[in-house]
Amino acid sequence: MGRRLIGYAPGAYDLFHVGHLNLLRRARARCDYLIAGVVSDDQLERVRGRRPVVPLAERLEIVSHLDVVDEAYAETLADKLETWAALRFDVFFKGSDWQGTPKGLELERRFAEVGVDVVYVPYTLHTSSTKLRRALAVLGGEVAARGDAAVERAGS
Repeated sequence: MGRRLIGYAPGAYDLFHVGHLNLLRRARARCDYLIAGVVSDDQLERVRGRRPVVPLAERLEIVSHLDVVDEAYAETLADKLETWAALRFDVFFKGSDWQGTPKGLELERRFAEVGVDVVYVPYTLHTSSTKLRRALAVLGGEVAARGDAAVERAGS
């Protein structure tokens, strides 16, 4: 029996949606064992300038129960090579929105040094956590505006 191919697919997995599921399904189809790296709240705040809507423990719980994920891992290190040193995966999966970018090219270069292939999976264009976050902000503003109007009516 041959050696099993271990894949690693990191992400925030905040406001979990079909794009996340698509990434994980496509990654799982290309490896024997899939580890989903769930990026910590602190790392997301450092990189993106904001904390996730859903806390790490809950995101880990959601991702760990997907049938395409063999293991959910709390990613707390900024350097992906340090994560590789801890997990020793063979393939690193990333959304195609990274392909050809300076960050993606640097990732490819660094992983090539340790024999890890970077595989880009198609990015789901019609949905994203950013779009969901914007929709929630709009809805939050509408709810707040309706609440303010109700307060004004009650006060008159």
